[in-house]
Amino acid sequence: MAIKKRKGKIRVLIVVLSIVAVIGAGLGIAVAATAPGRNELKNVYISSPDFKKLRDGVYTGRYIGVKDKLRNAAVEVTVSSGAVTKIRVTEGPLAGDKQKTDLGKGKTIESLLGDVIKAQSLKVDVISGATLTSNAHLKAVENALEQAKGN
Repeated sequence: MAIKKRKGKIRVLIVVLSIVAVIGAGLGIAVAATAPGRNELKNVYISSPDFKKLRDGVYTGRYIGVKDKLRNAAVEVTVSSGAVTKIRVTEGPLAGDKQKTDLGKGKTIESLLGDVIKAQSLKVDVISGATLTSNAHLKAVENALEQAKGN
């Protein structure tokens, strides 16, 4: 009887270890597959258009990844009286109410975009632990502001 119990425990252990190995292999494949997209966003250059020379209007900007599409984003930027007054995420994983999702330490994409409005600059601190997502959204805002440039 004791031998049957031991064999049963060994079988359960083998099944559990097999499941863990499959999950680990899957995660490894996912990390390897998304590495080019992560590197693309890690190295993306975000300029800071002159916020003092923006034309009033509502502008749409997008970030579309070349290496992967996981962090694609579109934003709508409102410029009023020469200042950015509103930024709204319109497409992507954090569009709509999801822009209020806590991405770490109480920071959200909504709060990041609020920092842009407050500073009237794209040179703001990104969200720690969500740097790539922050960069994607800031690049989308930059692309919208390119349309708003005045002479």
